[in-house]
Amino acid sequence: MKLVFLIADGMGGWPLKELGNKTTLEAAHTPNMDMLANKGIVGCCRTVPPSMPPGSDVANMSLLGFDPSKYHTGRGPIEAAAQGLKLDPDDLVWRMNLVNLSELSSDGIMYDYSSGHISTDKSVPLVELLQKELGDDEFTFYPGIQYRHLLVHKGGGKKLENKLSIRPPHDITDQSIALDIEEFGKSPLMNKLLRRAAEVLKDNGTKAVSIWPWGQGNPLLLPDFHEKYSMKGAVVSAVDLIKGLGRASGLEVIDVAGATGLVDTNYAGKVEAALKFLEHGDFVFVHLEGADESGHMGSIKDKITSIERFDAQIVGPILKKYPIGTASYLVTCDHFTPIEIKTHDAEPVPFILVSDKCEASGVKLFSEKNAKATGLMLDKGHELMQWVLNLTN
Repeated sequence: MKLVFLIADGMGGWPLKELGNKTTLEAAHTPNMDMLANKGIVGCCRTVPPSMPPGSDVANMSLLGFDPSKYHTGRGPIEAAAQGLKLDPDDLVWRMNLVNLSELSSDGIMYDYSSGHISTDKSVPLVELLQKELGDDEFTFYPGIQYRHLLVHKGGGKKLENKLSIRPPHDITDQSIALDIEEFGKSPLMNKLLRRAAEVLKDNGTKAVSIWPWGQGNPLLLPDFHEKYSMKGAVVSAVDLIKGLGRASGLEVIDVAGATGLVDTNYAGKVEAALKFLEHGDFVFVHLEGADESGHMGSIKDKITSIERFDAQIVGPILKKYPIGTASYLVTCDHFTPIEIKTHDAEPVPFILVSDKCEASGVKLFSEKNAKATGLMLDKGHELMQWVLNLTN
């Protein structure tokens, strides 16, 4: 039996006055997820341990069946794994955004964590320029996708810089960066690098005016997924975070041309890649980023559109190829990204599990409220994978 995980990153949210006190999930037209909810088990799962921040890194590690309290070292190391970087155990890896700030000082405001969703063809030359001007035996800049890049501090894992607490830039949109400037100031090395980078980026023709290193940690080590769960699996995603988790755990990482991580991603390409893998594989983890990005932007319209496209262009086509009985399905999100706060929230996420071995819940509409009302709660997200396997095998 094939096992398909369909993940709409950040799909969960809170009721909005603009939608008549409905969430964006409730307001969206989702006939495929509603049908699955009616035929499967519906409940909630805590993907983020109470002691950890509600990031996609932590939450998706849980969904893949690995305990983040044991294996998580930082956001940067996961994305470094995606690029296959060769690192020493004491290296320090930072996720590095290209951001738009009012100014690089305690009076500064974080205008945009993505520099206007800068395109990869414009961001990569900027990171290459940073490497040319500032790269040395201690720091190396690695280009990634769009606004998401990496900074490696050679031997930094045992130094002061590993203890700096820098907030994710998507958590502080339109807010003061004073706390982070103070934190960077604790390290003369990072403070100097930040300001030199701003000089390099000056007048480059884009909205990227500064680097923003955050989510640092030592290199990631995960158990082998196949050895742990006896499944040949793959991940399909536009973002390095998911690719890194996949590569670090021995899953096949499938690249899809035109996959952007936005509302206008290549849905058909992702479906085609997933279906092709399932011809010989057992498990596929299909990840869509659009709802999360829409939540960070505070766009109700785009988030509803992302959810509807996920339902119509991902869930529907895969279900058509592999009807219930030929595959088992887990449909969920990794975390909430409520429009009101434009960032992540650690509330337990709603999920649907559908298999010919599962009793129907009878839930008519898939929503946060209806999932909570079933009373089914999995408190440890990293145990969800084994729970699913126990019910479907």
